[in-house]
Amino acid sequence: MDCVSEYVVDLRYVLERLPLDEIRAAMSILQLARLNGRQVLIMGNGGSAATASHFACDLGKGTARPGAPRFRVVALTDNLALLSAYANDVGYEHVFAEQIASLARPADVVIGISGSGNSPNVLRGVQVARSMQATTIGFTGFDGGQLKELVDVCVVVPSDCMEQVEDVHLMVEHLICTGLRQTWPAGGQAVARPSAGEALRMPAPQPVAHA
Repeated sequence: MDCVSEYVVDLRYVLERLPLDEIRAAMSILQLARLNGRQVLIMGNGGSAATASHFACDLGKGTARPGAPRFRVVALTDNLALLSAYANDVGYEHVFAEQIASLARPADVVIGISGSGNSPNVLRGVQVARSMQATTIGFTGFDGGQLKELVDVCVVVPSDCMEQVEDVHLMVEHLICTGLRQTWPAGGQAVARPSAGEALRMPAPQPVAHA
């Protein structure tokens, strides 16, 4: 099998093993954030930084519908001046934590994207988010890394190939945003607002206890 066919076959196998319950739980958390006017903060490095920016774009614009509440969403990767100031003056491992300390409020949602699950700045960001009583979501791959045990809901892409992990993270954010957009049809007729345990007719996430 040539490298092109092998990549496609491997990616298809990964997609067949996606953790659908965790994806549904993440979507439920975001739906409730939209309904309750909570802010969503997204972070990541490298390719995951690009996914964070893409995710913020899709949540902010792609889910907008007449009659639907809009997402209040910020990609913590997008303010280069602020990011580089914290990196230079405090340390790169603090670039997200410092922003979260300024922006997050209880019941906001913080999403950390890290292919390995071990990016120090993402882990620090999640730790600060938890201390501020925010709800946390992780997107990881491999074995989930440290991030898997730190967040309320973790979507672990079942692959040891970083490129495929990043491929699927982007696909999952598209999946989530498509589902959130479809809860409000283009004509503007809102669906019934779900309760905390009924959002999107999906099981409510079971948060871990905050320190």
